[in-house]
Amino acid sequence: MRIGIVCPYAWDVPGGVQFHVRDLAEHLIRLGHHVSVLAPADENLPVPPYVVAAGRAVPVPYNGSVARLSFGFLSAARVRRWLHDGHFDVLHLHEPVTPSLSILACWAASGPIVATFHTSNPRSRAMIAAEPLMQPALEKISARIAVSEYARRTLVEHFGGDAVVIPNGVDVGFFADAEPRPEWSGGTIGFVGRINEPRKGLPTLLEALPRIIAARPDVRLLVAGKGDEEEAVKGLPPQVRARIEFLGMVTDQEKASLLRSVDLYVAPNTGGESFGIILVEAMSAGAPVLASDLDAFRQVLDGGAAGELFPVEDADALAGAAIRLLGDPARLAALRESGSRHVRRFDWETVGADILSVYETVTTGAAAIVDAEPSDNGGWRARFGLARDATP
Repeated sequence: MRIGIVCPYAWDVPGGVQFHVRDLAEHLIRLGHHVSVLAPADENLPVPPYVVAAGRAVPVPYNGSVARLSFGFLSAARVRRWLHDGHFDVLHLHEPVTPSLSILACWAASGPIVATFHTSNPRSRAMIAAEPLMQPALEKISARIAVSEYARRTLVEHFGGDAVVIPNGVDVGFFADAEPRPEWSGGTIGFVGRINEPRKGLPTLLEALPRIIAARPDVRLLVAGKGDEEEAVKGLPPQVRARIEFLGMVTDQEKASLLRSVDLYVAPNTGGESFGIILVEAMSAGAPVLASDLDAFRQVLDGGAAGELFPVEDADALAGAAIRLLGDPARLAALRESGSRHVRRFDWETVGADILSVYETVTTGAAAIVDAEPSDNGGWRARFGLARDATP
């Protein structure tokens, strides 16, 4: 199958959508499919052979963060050329309701189109304002996927229709087989995320850290991510600063080793998360997880069975939970075991098969056939959020 995938966000900026697109493309290529990914990237930037650079991205505030997107006449021309040259059997767009390559491709494309919606933001004013502009393009989409129930709810509330929920995928074996590093082991708490992005929650963790260190003086916090380190620790006592190690940007292999090494992984995010890929990566690596009680995180952690939860932005609750867990080896071992079992549902072998089944549905016309069967109780077309007038 010839598959075209559009990534809306800059390829060289780490993020959950970019990682999902990369890993999906590589999984499909391993299965023998021809895959081409169109993504914002400077033409001088080294990219994998399956990626086509669509030019430099510009920063745009979006969903509590800053997204780097490509949009405009030049980008539209590159999209049309890529579509013309690709001769794709199916086109897979990610985040098609952003002003990005994805919506440009949706406007320009014909034939089977699958769209994955990642955003969880039910009160988005931008989406409300964009609905009249986006609706004609969305009607061209053959099948819709949401990465979580909360992303599906955002889609339904703003644009109608429905979507099948297929979570983000993770190469579980990659994280499970990573080698721990001695310098990152022994009384360590891990955090991975952009330091200066408030919704990633590092300020909440740093607010909790003095109490954690007072109870357990040997604890160290390892922070992996880009940002202003001096600004992050401003106001913390010197003895607390001494227990924090900033690792900067890390490679995928280093991230896997970090997650394999820490005694506890903390995700103190404050909102705007539709899934929580870092939680899945941490569980895959065998790290016990303590996360803020966001709807998406609760779902990823199986309601709290695969990891512990604390109230959002409650530094005292975070500190209390971390102190209790770090002092309870049996509970940490139980979380490792439950997390390792639970994470299998997110492995690419499962997630990739589900996505391929959507591709096959929209390219063969099976959705239209089973939709007509009364016994189907709504039909495959309803299950996949298929447009009524969309046929391959």
